[in-house]
Amino acid sequence: MRRTPNYNLILGCTLTAATVSVIILGFFWTPYEPDAMSIAERSVSPCAAHLLGTDNFGRDILSRVMQGAGTTLEIAFLAVSIGATCGTLIGGLTGYFGGIADEIIMRVNDAVTAFPSVLLALVAVAITGGGKTNLIIVLGILFIPSFARVVRGEFAKQRNMDYVKNAKLMGVTNLRIMFVHILPNIAPVLLSSIAIGFNNAVLAEASMSFLGVGVGPTESASLGRMLLDAEAYLFSAPWQALSAGFAITILILGFALISDGMGYRPTWRPVAKRRRKADA
Repeated sequence: MRRTPNYNLILGCTLTAATVSVIILGFFWTPYEPDAMSIAERSVSPCAAHLLGTDNFGRDILSRVMQGAGTTLEIAFLAVSIGATCGTLIGGLTGYFGGIADEIIMRVNDAVTAFPSVLLALVAVAITGGGKTNLIIVLGILFIPSFARVVRGEFAKQRNMDYVKNAKLMGVTNLRIMFVHILPNIAPVLLSSIAIGFNNAVLAEASMSFLGVGVGPTESASLGRMLLDAEAYLFSAPWQALSAGFAITILILGFALISDGMGYRPTWRPVAKRRRKADA
């Protein structure tokens, strides 16, 4: 029997690895200074000197995409880190111990998740003010309920498993059971949720920066901010929006395929047996 390959995970990892490689390269080298302006090269279409063209300020779009993708991924990474860490702690404690605290926290969780996260983020950022730091904090806090719900459900299932009961009989502490015994067993589910979180964080940054309440114009470029700057030139210089939009699409597609691939269940197919030639 031969196991069928996990094509979604392979393609997702390939796309994500290629994108991250370009982002890492952008930390050390870009074709031009991302914020350098040139009046003589305003809105130049893609050419040999500027592979993705220039924007209305004469800035090289390829350099800005490399920088902008790094900023967007940085926001996504920090926001998901906050949400996953706090959500895992809350979900693990409530799912393992249960009781009235579990009921209260989960009802609050349900109330928060009943509202669209982007809408709540818009309200929160409008109150606290825009900027990369505030955006990271707001998104991180809003991601906590989704991670807490997933982890809580997994811990509630695992706490009644035989290996947990055996560990308790052996005198193992609850914290050790939670984070040494149970947490590694729910790692595939948690990693899949983290991939979805990256997907949502990239979308949230792009949406909020495009609406003007995310990354500010004086901060480093982000993909969402580039879309906002290119809005007025969709017809006269469409390559400005297409470049940032394509980068967002690749990031989202990569994380979505990784998340889907982590839930993959392999199927087995029979291998055709070769017939042996009869001896002459």
